[in-house]
Amino acid sequence: MTHTYKITGMTCNGCRTSVENTLNAIEAVREAKVHLDQEEAIITMDSHIPTTTLQKALPEKYTITEKKDSTVHNDVNNAFAKAEPKKSKLQQLQPLLIILAYIAVATALLNYNRANWDEAMLDFMGLFFIVFSFFKILDLKGFPESFRMYDPLAKFLPAYGWLYPFIETILGLMFLMRLEIPIALVVTLIILGITTIGVTKTLLDKKSIQCACLGTALKLPMTEATFIENAIMIVMAAIMLSAYL
Repeated sequence: MTHTYKITGMTCNGCRTSVENTLNAIEAVREAKVHLDQEEAIITMDSHIPTTTLQKALPEKYTITEKKDSTVHNDVNNAFAKAEPKKSKLQQLQPLLIILAYIAVATALLNYNRANWDEAMLDFMGLFFIVFSFFKILDLKGFPESFRMYDPLAKFLPAYGWLYPFIETILGLMFLMRLEIPIALVVTLIILGITTIGVTKTLLDKKSIQCACLGTALKLPMTEATFIENAIMIVMAAIMLSAYL
């Protein structure tokens, strides 16, 4: 069943992301889509959820009420949903895959005449962190809200969500400039390890939330690709750290 609700209190895309992720995290919510301009949320649920339950899940500054004409509105939305083809996971993750491909090509060009590809791994990790931190910094208000929906440390310590993009920037510079590489590798293993735990739990719970790996500028779903992306970086960091020990 699908219901349409009016939501007041949203002032930016960060608010929209926060509300959408909060609603998607509620049990029995199959999918929630929030529109900032229309100040509304379209929620598909497995069983009826009282409006009071939705309100309790949201921060106090947001007010949610069910629209009286939601039945008519839902019919229209359902008609459009049937007419509009659903994107496959590959199509949804296209921006992420393109960015990773560009990073890989840039790494290859920087290291094509080197015999030791350990240097290439450091360059890849450095470019990865710099590029991904850039997208997160584009929306410093929205990113922490999205990030804490699945990162265990960000849930416990909200300030960590604000600092995370800058931690990635610093790590990127350390890898590219070859500064204190062992320390950078250990920090990489710690922060990506924590995030991967949260990603794994989200995938196992089959929650439909937005991945914050590229901030909130690009809407990417949380999928197995997010896990694989983190796993690759963790494996690379472990290999490089073993070489330094």
